[in-house]
Amino acid sequence: MDDLEKAILISFDESGAVDSTLKAQAVSYCQQIKETQSICSICIERLCFTKLVQVQFWCLQCLHEVLRVRYSSMGLEEKSFIRKSVFSLACYESIDDKNLVRVLDGPAFIKNKLAQVMVTLIYFEYPMIWPSVFVDFLSNLSKGVVVIDMFCRVLNALDEEVISLDYPRSEEEVAVAGQIKDAMRQQCISQVVRAWYDISLMYRNSDPDLCCSVLDSMRRYVLWIDIGLIANDAFVGLLFELMLVSGFPDQLRGAAAGCIHAVAAKRMDPKAKLTLLQSLQIRKVFGLVAEDNDSELVSSVASLLTGYSTEVLECLKRLNSEDGKAVSTELLNEVLPSVFYVMQNCEIDETFSIVQFLSGYVGTLKSLAPLTETQSFHVGQILEVIRSQIRFDPAYRNNLDVLDKIGKEEEDRMAEFRKDLFVLLRSVGRVAPDATQIFIRNSLASAVASNGDVDVEEIEAALSLLYAFGESLGDETMKTGNGLLGELIPMLLSTKFPCHTNRLVALIYLEQ
Repeated sequence: MDDLEKAILISFDESGAVDSTLKAQAVSYCQQIKETQSICSICIERLCFTKLVQVQFWCLQCLHEVLRVRYSSMGLEEKSFIRKSVFSLACYESIDDKNLVRVLDGPAFIKNKLAQVMVTLIYFEYPMIWPSVFVDFLSNLSKGVVVIDMFCRVLNALDEEVISLDYPRSEEEVAVAGQIKDAMRQQCISQVVRAWYDISLMYRNSDPDLCCSVLDSMRRYVLWIDIGLIANDAFVGLLFELMLVSGFPDQLRGAAAGCIHAVAAKRMDPKAKLTLLQSLQIRKVFGLVAEDNDSELVSSVASLLTGYSTEVLECLKRLNSEDGKAVSTELLNEVLPSVFYVMQNCEIDETFSIVQFLSGYVGTLKSLAPLTETQSFHVGQILEVIRSQIRFDPAYRNNLDVLDKIGKEEEDRMAEFRKDLFVLLRSVGRVAPDATQIFIRNSLASAVASNGDVDVEEIEAALSLLYAFGESLGDETMKTGNGLLGELIPMLLSTKFPCHTNRLVALIYLEQ
């Protein structure tokens, strides 16, 4: 071990056992080495022979930083050496016939850093200087899992570092990303997609983790590649197989659902989009939401159903033809029961997105008076969803009653969570006022008849529904007491809930 490796190890030490002065000297020494003209050669040589992951990481980090800062001032020979060396490391090749340490055998963070270096080279050199990088990489995939995994990491890093608009980009970066995408579309993306398909087909049973990596890469790229490369019988059929076969791990099945979601979300002309959505035959996955309700798979399928529903609704809004509206309505009618089921029965992260979708759906119903029988049924289901979602979890009953720290956090969380649901309630009330009032009356009647000691949360939810809806009534209605108020307020005043001493029930009761 030479001085540089010792200095790197000392600088990375987090045990506290190293003297602070010595550590500062080590950091300073490493910085001096980094500023030498031959730093790239030093780093590549170390990467070929050291097995110390701290040294590997430092060298890769150096290469990444130096390429970003000094690339334009490097000579052609140095650029060529770096390009050849980094590509060899990424593809399990030898450099100058030397017996190398295999960087790809290292931990994930080393491979991710190597991918980042590769992407930096791609940023500066593809397609004008290094036009064959992707084709060359594809020819190395036959070496097996390790190189395939590295290829996925490079594609993912390219998306995160250069292409994805989820991150802020400068004008120059946006322009470079456009050049890279254009070149890939023209030169190699069809080959990349074919590799994704072949790998998924080949490894779905033997290495599901690798398949997940492939599908994660594909999901990112669907946004801008030719959708016909993915949305075809062969590839969509494989994705549905991966989702539907219970023998596959949930992570793989969820990754396949993520790809179908990306296909459904592809930006397109609404007429073409509707045809695409029809072709997906989303009904095949409806049964999956009835599996383990808090599983990773159900969460992924819920996200797919929400995204699909949102896209269909957008087609309904944008298409003017009667045929287009009819098809969109049919697809919505088909998927909505599963969306309602997910909201009422599953522990998922998609609740906000589903509420936003339902708000959009209710908004479209405003122009469709009178509502059809199916649409009226959906309105009833949305009201049931609202009631189920605004109920407090009984597990927090005592915390909320005495309002300890846990109870305060849960009350604050629910207050924020309920805002969108009550907006949705009032929207439903405008679209279907009679149905909404009957629903609230029945909820309150059920609460009045309930066992208060057992149904604290149901009573509080019923009172909250009445209060939230009452806030949306006009001044004239409030003065005259007609309609809902004329029936419910006397019922409310004549009722002494058995659990009226519960803090939550007492508060909402007094607010009425």
